[in-house]
Formats: sequence, C-alpha cells, structure tokens
Amino acid sequence: MNRVLAVIPARIGSSRLPRKPLQPLLGTPLVVWVWRRAREMPFLDRVLVATDSVDVVEACRLEGAEALLTWHGHPSGTHRVRQAVDLIEARFRVVVNIQGDEPLVSAEAVQGAVSMVEAGFDVGTCAAPITNEEEFHDPSVVKVVRDGAGSALYFSRAPIPHRRDDAPRADGAEQARLRHIGVYAYTVGALARWASCNPSPLEAEEKLEQLRALEHGMRIGVAIVHDAGGGVDTPEDLERMERRMLALGYGRDRRRAGKPGNEAPRGRQGATARQ
Repeated sequence: MNRVLAVIPARIGSSRLPRKPLQPLLGTPLVVWVWRRAREMPFLDRVLVATDSVDVVEACRLEGAEALLTWHGHPSGTHRVRQAVDLIEARFRVVVNIQGDEPLVSAEAVQGAVSMVEAGFDVGTCAAPITNEEEFHDPSVVKVVRDGAGSALYFSRAPIPHRRDDAPRADGAEQARLRHIGVYAYTVGALARWASCNPSPLEAEEKLEQLRALEHGMRIGVAIVHDAGGGVDTPEDLERMERRMLALGYGRDRRRAGKPGNEAPRGRQGATARQ
C-alpha cells in the first residue's frame, strides 16, 4: 500500500472570486501553482486535483497534472476528496486535503498534518502562533486550542483562549494563541466517516466544518508550525499574492513552486474545507 495521497479540491464556483481555480497568477492558473507546490514535497507519493469543472481538468492536464472530474454538488472539499479517493484504484494509508487556493502552502504545514495521523490521530491538521492582537480578534482568522497531547479541544472564529477581566496571564498563554491552518490529513477510514457524518450544531453556529468531526467524537491532532502560506479568496488577495510571489522570485517562466527559478524535475507522476 502506498503511503500518502494528496488531493487538491478545486470547485469552479466562487462568489468572491469567479472561476477561482483558473484565475491567472503570474500567467498560470492558480490551482496549477498549488499542484506544482505539492508535487515538490517528497513525502507525498501522489498528487492530484479533484474538480467539478472540465475546464479545470483540461488546464491541469495541459501542465501535466493529474486531475479527476468529480460531482458538482459536493457540499465541501472533504466530500470531493472522498470521491477522488473512491475513484482511484490505488490505496493509501494517509490522505491529505490541500486547499486549491494556497499556491505557497508550506511543506512544513502539510507534513505536520500527516505526522499527526501517523502519531495515531484520526485527523491531522496544523496551526501557527498568532503574533498580534488584530489577528487574534479577526473573525476571519480561525483559532484553535489544543490539549497537552496536541489534540484539538475547539475551533472558533472568536478569540480563544479568552483571558477573563484582568486575571494574571498564565504561563504559556501567548503560546496557546493559535491560528488554524486549513490543511487536513486523514486515515482513509476517518475521511469516510467525516464525509458520512451529518452537519452538526456547532458547525452550523461557527460555519466551521472541522467542528463536525469533533462533535462526532473524532480525534484531531494539531501540529504547531511557523509557515502558514496564505490563501486567495478575493481579487485583492490575488493581487497581493502575485506581488508576494514576484518578490520571492517567481515569474511567468518559473516552473517550480518549491524553488523559484528552477525547472520542475521529471519522472514523478503528473500529478476541504474549501472545495
């Protein structure tokens, strides 16, 4: 049995950024940048894109990326990843859901999520320390608290943990302020269980799918990493990402996401939650 499969769910419909997977970033579709980035991670045995769009499939295959056409009606990226696993013949011990709008997703984050599954958790994800008060109080930044063994206790858009009144700051309180990074790894069984669970009350309240897994008794391990990567949700995000990638040395002729300026190696297979 192979070790780790990475699936990049890429839904064509997006209210804030139409046809988001195909939006050009330095002249290349956004989802292709994500695939290139993942392909450079040596601990991933296979990388593929799962989409509801023939146009995305064609754009990926033009770049040599493996892409699967999946059902258009999936309610989440998790369900799309589940269908992709069912469609392929090979079986893997760990499945990773890499968001299709994070062209600079870090290997540290992906490997951190995988490591939690390998440590025995049903699901693995990761988080990075929050560095300022604005980020801590921003509802678009999802926070997570975990126990001493690394298991997630709760995810929220609210600032957690909350320090009441003027109580003295507890030892390690600053380190407990964690921003959740939306990379997930699962055992195949845990992925199937998550996708089959009904939406839960806390999930509906916070609009956070990971709360469904917690409410159904699944153990989510949270690795602490330091490189969050960053995603693209709006036209402004796309412009910021393009400036950032130019500053890092990427350009229209850059073929390799992991190391700017180098051609992608040949010989490996050509090659959620958001969808």
